[in-house]
Amino acid sequence: MSAHHESPASALVGADRITKRFGNFTAVDTVSMEVAPGEIVGLLGANGAGKTTVIRMLLGLALPTEGTVTTFGRAPDRTTRQRLGYVPQGLGLWQTLTVAENISFASAAFRAEPPALDPALASVRHRLVSTVGLGLQRQLAFTIALAHHPELLVLDEPTSGVDPLARARLWDKIHDQADHGTGVLVTTHYMQEAQQCDRLILMSRGKAVAAGTEREIIADTTACEVDTGHWADAFAALDRAGLPVTLTGRRVRLADTPADTVRRALGSAGITGDVHEVRATLEEKMTVIDRAPADA
Repeated sequence: MSAHHESPASALVGADRITKRFGNFTAVDTVSMEVAPGEIVGLLGANGAGKTTVIRMLLGLALPTEGTVTTFGRAPDRTTRQRLGYVPQGLGLWQTLTVAENISFASAAFRAEPPALDPALASVRHRLVSTVGLGLQRQLAFTIALAHHPELLVLDEPTSGVDPLARARLWDKIHDQADHGTGVLVTTHYMQEAQQCDRLILMSRGKAVAAGTEREIIADTTACEVDTGHWADAFAALDRAGLPVTLTGRRVRLADTPADTVRRALGSAGITGDVHEVRATLEEKMTVIDRAPADA
């Protein structure tokens, strides 16, 4: 991802080797990417990986230390921001205004008609946003972001802190926008949401370390799964051995670890069980990437 990468003419937003430094700290390191109309691009990575800083540079809210950003074919500015919808991680709502006042303010700013509200939001339209639950606040932020029919939708951790049902409904809205030609860039640290995206960009320590579909990124990375009735003891023994062990339910798994290495560690602890190779998950692939030396 660090190679020179010109954004195609059809891209709604693109970055060419953007870097952002804060003093001696490099938050984003030579990241290149683009989003085309009608596609959902997921920017994935752990908290602190640099996702939000990338978003801020793409929106023109922060200037790159190096590299260039284009939005709708030009440098980000007030005009280009009129053509996109943005839901920041903190939602960007006025907590001391009512739901209706937030909508009126945003509609006036974008010179758009106030959107129709679904029954849940309509029922709290006269309440202060600070008194409304997080799920409804996220719904409100989405409604405001879509009110002016943006060509590009930028969502920073849109499903963080909401229950699974609300998360599914938000993704339904995201897919509906993409189906109507809107480009979507969404950041998340939920690896299971990768399947909702057309393309993925994985970030680690400020770098874009992998890109493509979920299958392309995982590629031939494998994991070992341990089948044993002593799963808790197996997990503890493998963890003590310094191996990258994870627990999914009662399934003990190890990413990118030879089966013989796992068998030896179990044998040393006196634990019996079958060890077989399986395809790694995206989360396990990310674990492999994060465990690699920073200069690898």
